Amino acid sequence: MTAIQDVTTIVSVNWLYEHINNDNIVVLDATLSKATERGRHKLNDYIPGTRFFDIKDTFSDGNAPFPNTMISAKEFETAARELGINTNSTIVVYDVYGIYSSARAWYMFRSMGHENIAVLNGGLPAWNANHYLTEEYKEYKGKKGNLEVKYNDAFFKDYNYLLKNLMEVNKIIIDARSTDRFKGHVPEPRPGLRKGHIPNSENIPYGNLLEKGFLKDKESLQAIFEAYKNKDELIFSCGSGVTACILALGAEISGIKNYSVYDGSWTEWGSLGQLPLQRD
Repeated sequence: MTAIQDVTTIVSVNWLYEHINNDNIVVLDATLSKATERGRHKLNDYIPGTRFFDIKDTFSDGNAPFPNTMISAKEFETAARELGINTNSTIVVYDVYGIYSSARAWYMFRSMGHENIAVLNGGLPAWNANHYLTEEYKEYKGKKGNLEVKYNDAFFKDYNYLLKNLMEVNKIIIDARSTDRFKGHVPEPRPGLRKGHIPNSENIPYGNLLEKGFLKDKESLQAIFEAYKNKDELIFSCGSGVTACILALGAEISGIKNYSVYDGSWTEWGSLGQLPLQRD
């Protein structure tokens, strides 16, 4: 079949079902277990042809002190090529929750200059709800890819950047954690973290962008980000850099382009006692 030249930021399961056999389609499962959960779904429940994008053990820096830390461009390129990903690949990425860590994979590829990637709206639950075929996982044994990455470091920010910009009224830090976690009303799921939030940051829980596992429509997302559309920069944070990327996905679809992700997020900020915090 013919190759797909480009995809939108998000695609439906119907779209994937119709295009899954196109020459350059690569389907990735980027499921990452939530901090409160363990394990993955059953091993015979994958979209056909899936290759596993292992955020935890392959596409994160295992030597970093905090989880899900971005790896180097060279490491990313090498690991992606092992999955058979080419420069002209059209990637569709999903997870087992609907939309969760798939957004992180989407954001990582875009930071590496690969724009031809879309998140599967509704993920595996939506695929199964349509009674589309699934299969047991088969480790990818095919030809190595030729992906060439061009890393853009503007996609990720560190805590020093945030510290320098805490008082900047046109650079807004937005936290994707739940409101109770943001306000410091409940303990963090990771032991040893302080409760609270980055000073002057604002809160949009990532669940506000979702409805029954699907990303809300463009108009709803635009309404959520309306107050921020004229800001110089939005910096998204969360627990460990995963759900911040759901905010990035929503911002992108709503038409906002001036955003980045704080990679260390609250796992880093809440661990470093010298950094200021607020509680409500």
